[in-house]
Amino acid sequence: MIDFSQLDKLIHEKGRLAIMTLLASRAAPWPFQDLKSQLDMSDGNLITHLRTLEKADFIAGEKFTGDGRPQTLYTLTPTGRRAFVAYLAVLEKILDLGK
Repeated sequence: MIDFSQLDKLIHEKGRLAIMTLLASRAAPWPFQDLKSQLDMSDGNLITHLRTLEKADFIAGEKFTGDGRPQTLYTLTPTGRRAFVAYLAVLEKILDLGK
């Protein structure tokens, strides 16, 4: 039987799962505005989820001034990538059980 407590509750929330999935989908960092646009989230909602993931060391944000405007680029940390891979492994077990 699957131990559902192995699902990482931090990642499992819909907004954070979406963020982690996007960050895992490419090696290049994601600018805040691109994440916001892709996920159709408000600034406040996205920032709250990003802060939660940063606090857990799952993502890292790097601030810089590109074209005169401050931007923040987000990437998965090695800890975040390991947590995401482990999360997906549990989901795969759940899917296999349901087949």
